[in-house]
Amino acid sequence: MMIKLTPDRDIFVQKTRVGRVPVLVLRPAYRPAANVGLLWIHGGGYITGMKEMVYMSRATDLVRKYGVTVYSPGYRLAWQKPYPAAVEDCYQVLEYAAGREETIMVGGESAGGGLTVAVCMMARDRGIHVAYQFPLYPMISNIDTETSKNNHGKVWNTRRNHLGWRLYLRKKAKGQVSPYAAPAWQTDYAGLPPCYTFVGDGEPFLAETLQYVEKLRLAGVEAEVDVYHTDMHAFDMLWDDDLSREAIDRFERRFERALDNL
Repeated sequence: MMIKLTPDRDIFVQKTRVGRVPVLVLRPAYRPAANVGLLWIHGGGYITGMKEMVYMSRATDLVRKYGVTVYSPGYRLAWQKPYPAAVEDCYQVLEYAAGREETIMVGGESAGGGLTVAVCMMARDRGIHVAYQFPLYPMISNIDTETSKNNHGKVWNTRRNHLGWRLYLRKKAKGQVSPYAAPAWQTDYAGLPPCYTFVGDGEPFLAETLQYVEKLRLAGVEAEVDVYHTDMHAFDMLWDDDLSREAIDRFERRFERALDNL
């Protein structure tokens, strides 16, 4: 297991607040910062997790290797306040980052991937340009799909998924909601940022991830997905093996390509 919740000497960390939202800002310590900001949103099923999870995420290597500045919001969890608290907190930090960076991207894992998609939809609708999105194995459908139903995968499964949505959406957990709450309800995908994601073939979010990518493509949005043979949710963060290293390498190559296309 790779559980790391502290920074290293290659990264300078600033603690700040944007309104009510605590934020970690990560910058390279020994190289000039690029004019690229990355809002990176932690996972945890909307019910757990913390901004310090950024240190075990894909985002820290992007600070070291490419000089991006990462903004990690400590958004309100569903047991503190249900929707729309989390997505509005994240959007507030996006506005803050967009006012300080020449280019802004958004990414995150699991529920953070779902919030990534929702924030990108908000940004399109409210007039902030997001250059690229990286919603890794995103949690975007409050309705069971063929892969989230009766799923017994490692780390996340059907039972936990139902709990997360029930606490986040309360009485509307099983019905149609705003796409800012559960982005799978979106009907207009035009104008969303280009996307790269990856997901395991045995985990709950396989179907909704593939459906999201397909809907982006049908709307003329560049979208790529890699699928890995595993039922471990967030395997790239939790396990150091050949599969995780392959996923990390491919993710970083896609990120580098996104930078080259700015």
